[in-house]
Amino acid sequence: MHETVFTYGAPQLKFGAGAADEVGHDLSQYGCRRVLVITDEGVAATGAPDRVAAGIREHGIDARVFTGVRVEPTDASLRDAIEAARAEGPWDGFVAVGGGSSIDTAKAVNLLTTNPGELMDYVNPPVGAGRAPSEPLRPLVAVPTTTGTGSESTTICVLDVLHLKVKTGISHARLRPTLAVVDPLLSLTQPPEVTAACGMDILCHALESWTAKPYTAFERKRPEQRVPYCGANPVADMWAERALRLLARSLRTAVLDGSDVGARTDMAMAATFAGMGFGNAGVHLPHANAYPIAGGVREFRPGGYPDAEPMVPHGMAVALTAPEALRFTFGADPARHLDAADLLVDASTVDSSTVDDPAERLPSILLNLMRDIGMPNGIGAVGYREGDIDTLVSGAQQQQRLLATAPRAANEDDLAGIFRRSLTLW
Repeated sequence: MHETVFTYGAPQLKFGAGAADEVGHDLSQYGCRRVLVITDEGVAATGAPDRVAAGIREHGIDARVFTGVRVEPTDASLRDAIEAARAEGPWDGFVAVGGGSSIDTAKAVNLLTTNPGELMDYVNPPVGAGRAPSEPLRPLVAVPTTTGTGSESTTICVLDVLHLKVKTGISHARLRPTLAVVDPLLSLTQPPEVTAACGMDILCHALESWTAKPYTAFERKRPEQRVPYCGANPVADMWAERALRLLARSLRTAVLDGSDVGARTDMAMAATFAGMGFGNAGVHLPHANAYPIAGGVREFRPGGYPDAEPMVPHGMAVALTAPEALRFTFGADPARHLDAADLLVDASTVDSSTVDDPAERLPSILLNLMRDIGMPNGIGAVGYREGDIDTLVSGAQQQQRLLATAPRAANEDDLAGIFRRSLTLW
């Protein structure tokens, strides 16, 4: 019997220039008296976390700042953050100031300072045990300073498991932030390379949510089996559609002129809207492929990430197989893919309506945009070769939660073909 029920969840939202100045008031409404502000050193250098902490203290709340977040969190960095929070606790609230790395680290800290066990107990199977939290979590206020991950809206914490060289995550409804405070002014310091990678992450969130397997195509679940990723549905579609329209007019501009407040505002709104979409419908093949791409990096160091260790930023990793993945899924629902191309038509400097093959319209827009904003020319440009494809396929197959949401099932050969054709994109 097929499913007839879908679910939807989202945090409370405060959006607009100056919204970050009100976090102290917001925490006071939750009865918080002692909170930990979680960020990374790069964001801390902008002064934003200290300003947020100072505003919190003005409301009589003790606020401490932790700057040990690692860009692209690992199991080791999350354990360090959890250990530091446990040592200085107890806390009755958390504030994440930064990109997805800070917000995801705060989710893990919140989980493991309120619930028993260790990190791998809660990591998604088959990498971890997939344990569900048994105790309530504390209020978490997410204040994004980058426009991309949508982590302020979602139930997901992403991490690299170092010894397995795989990217995975923790997913549970209780991880969703209590409040998302989205202040576009905080993203003005984001370098163009970071804006480009984060923008492609937003774009893929919206595209994958929009093209995901419909919730009605899944087998019927019992109430206790329901998960946040339930498949494409009318509410998630609404957020994805709006995100795509915002991106079409703002992504290229935000990369080329980071001081354009209008474009930055559109990007911040698109990130939040896309998060509200994919955080319920789910993502699929590009994200499943991105995890082993990011987890197996050797020497690639991206521009715009000063002093970074070798890494492929998440949004970049997602984008690198998106054109080929969406070519592969086209046949599952051509109308959806063509609608997505129409929504994004303003994002392209090439008239995609002149493309003869309908299956090529959406990929052609993506490739044109990626060239314009400086994305690498395929996974070969970040260090992967033909001999790595079997390892990449194996890593993608560990992301069963994401593969299940794909509108067209992908076996080993299908995934290998997508990776192989993504070695060089143009």
